[in-house]
Amino acid sequence: MTALPYVDGNMLDGPLGEVFAVDLSTATARCAHCGTTGPVAGLRVYSHAPGLVGRCPTCVEVMVRLVRAPDRAWLDLRGTTFLQIPIP
Repeated sequence: MTALPYVDGNMLDGPLGEVFAVDLSTATARCAHCGTTGPVAGLRVYSHAPGLVGRCPTCVEVMVRLVRAPDRAWLDLRGTTFLQIPIP
C-alpha cells in the first residue's frame, strides 16, 4: 500500500489563523453530554478559576476551558462535539 503524501502542521497556521480571527461568541457549539446546541455566548462562564470555564446552560457540564498566560493560551473543547464558526 502506498502512503499518501503529507506536509507538517505548519500548513495549518494560515487556515487556523483565519478561523480563530473571528468573533467566537457567534459560533455555535453542541454539548457533548446532553446534545444541546446553541451560541457560545449562551454558555455559563465561570471565571473564579485560574482560567475561564464555559458550561452548558442546560445540563451545566463543562464544554470549554480557556487558560491564558502572558505568552500562550490553552483551549480545551473536550465538552463539545463541534464548534461551528461563521466565516464572513
